[in-house]
Amino acid sequence: MAKFLLSLHVLASVLFIGPVAVAVSMFPRRAQAALAGGAERAAEAGSLRLLHRITQVYALLGVAVPVMGIGVAQVMDVLGQSWLIVSMVLTALAALSLLLFVLPAQQAAVDALDLDLDADAPEHGKAVQGLRLLPMTAGVFNLLWAVVVVLMIIRPGSTTGV
Repeated sequence: MAKFLLSLHVLASVLFIGPVAVAVSMFPRRAQAALAGGAERAAEAGSLRLLHRITQVYALLGVAVPVMGIGVAQVMDVLGQSWLIVSMVLTALAALSLLLFVLPAQQAAVDALDLDLDADAPEHGKAVQGLRLLPMTAGVFNLLWAVVVVLMIIRPGSTTGV
């Protein structure tokens, strides 16, 4: 049973977290091009909306990853081990960075496009301001997930013998 649950957990992380990580990484550059105006605006607007939608949908689906992970940890009897606790804290931090920083900044950029704002509009300025931190928060989000993956593989101090 543990191998089956672990397989589902890994599969879900690849299929659900992977697309979020890619969409979050691609969004800032596309948003800058779309909000800059010019010929790129129309072409980038569609991809910007798609990347935002991918981030939203796959983030919601990604909730399955820690839920299944807790189930796997219970079956493997490793729930109290430090490497797993650190992984859960980092996962929570990644989720918070996505919810509190990445998604609101993406939404502000999409809203600015939807309103077809000129560069002097206050909402355009808000969207551009949110984009300044978006590359950094996207990097932090992806770095947190990378550390979690490494912890899941090397499991420092694990007593499972695997």
